[in-house]
Amino acid sequence: MNFRKGRRSEEPEINLIAFIDVLLVIMIFLMVTTTYSKLTALKVTLPTADTEQVASQPHEINVAVDAHGQYAVNNVRIAVREPADLARELSRVAKDGAEEPVVIINADALAAHQTVINVLEAAQISGLSRVTFAAQTSKK
Repeated sequence: MNFRKGRRSEEPEINLIAFIDVLLVIMIFLMVTTTYSKLTALKVTLPTADTEQVASQPHEINVAVDAHGQYAVNNVRIAVREPADLARELSRVAKDGAEEPVVIINADALAAHQTVINVLEAAQISGLSRVTFAAQTSKK
């Protein structure tokens, strides 16, 4: 027996308003979090290799500092202790080259810090601004 003669069964519906709200929120989230590659791209001009051009070596002054605080300039041991005396020696060696030389400091691992600072001070006194440190790579 069918007791529901007069009643119709309701068909299920998808609530479109809630569906549209969720889609709008997702769309806004995606728009905000998207990164655009055009905005982050850098315009870089890469150098071209020219095999005909030979790179010139800069004039170098090698200053070695041993563990006892003694100095050697270009493998010639010098008997100085003060930065002013070392600056005179650096100025004398720097006059040999046409361009400003690079001062390379080769300090022993056991050398006192003050002896290395003396070389830096002597380079400053003699007007040499291009200073670098030599390092030994570890052999594993």
